[in-house]
Amino acid sequence: MKIAMLAPISWRTPPRHYGPWEWVVSMLTEGLVKRGIDVTLYATADSKTAGNLRAVAPRPWSEDTGLDPKVWECLHISTVFEEAGKYDLIHNNFDFLPLSYSKLVDTPLLTTIHGFSSQKILPVYQKYNNHVHYVAISEADKSSELDYTATIHHGIPVENYPYREEAEDYLLFFGRIHHDKGAYESIRLAKQAGMPLVIAGIIQDQDYYERYVAPYLDGEQVSYIGPVGPDNKAEVLGKARGLLHLINFDEPFGLSVAESMACGTPVVAFNRGSMPELIKDNETGFLVEDLDQALDATGRLQTLSRRACRRHVEENFTTELMVERYLEVYRKVAGKS
Repeated sequence: MKIAMLAPISWRTPPRHYGPWEWVVSMLTEGLVKRGIDVTLYATADSKTAGNLRAVAPRPWSEDTGLDPKVWECLHISTVFEEAGKYDLIHNNFDFLPLSYSKLVDTPLLTTIHGFSSQKILPVYQKYNNHVHYVAISEADKSSELDYTATIHHGIPVENYPYREEAEDYLLFFGRIHHDKGAYESIRLAKQAGMPLVIAGIIQDQDYYERYVAPYLDGEQVSYIGPVGPDNKAEVLGKARGLLHLINFDEPFGLSVAESMACGTPVVAFNRGSMPELIKDNETGFLVEDLDQALDATGRLQTLSRRACRRHVEENFTTELMVERYLEVYRKVAGKS
């Protein structure tokens, strides 16, 4: 089976620090290659893969402001469809734009919907609903107006996240600094709990950072350490007493939640989006409705088994499981064509 894997080009595949879609594409691609699948990764020219790399964009447009995103995305997407005849299946991880090419080729198209940035994009998915195949990354992120071939949770390379039994006495916010992710709510909670908070992640909304984060940074109770790359994330996650995931939106998945639990670190999360699918309440973390409940949960983090957190990820969110589930879908889709 020959697979064309279409990645976004906002960041490198795999990303140097931030880029969740690109990271999932990388983990899936490398896992498939290990299984002997012939995969061609369509990504930026600086991307890295054990498979075949096909690149048009020289660099990620989020890292090179001299690149026009629309121009390079147009060239990037059109290339895979111009070469569609080489493949048994195209796996689209680029959101809705590639759907508009799908009726121009005979090669079946599988699209992983990594989340809906807005309900305004739904008409594109609706138009091609009966022509292509959709995979959801969680039950929570499914639209009742679409049909899905499968729901496949993301998997992570657990072997890259050493289990840590003993934690240090700090809470962690790990994610992009934006209202959606709840950085300010994490600061409020840490102050109420009287515990140090470490903030790690890219600043996605500068105004939000200046207003809701920067004024509270003192280097002692609240510290900002910037983006954390693959080489350091396991240490930062593993040493934390708990991960705070006080989100203000219905998150489609939440890779940092799985990463944290893999290290043995439980999670305190608002009960929204996919969180009930990732966290076993009162076992690998706490699902809460408001900051008062979050404060109470934070005081009970030490009652949870860190070993149970690790085991939960090993049983449900590994790269191997993700790869096997996608292979099942590939066979199904390619067989239908």
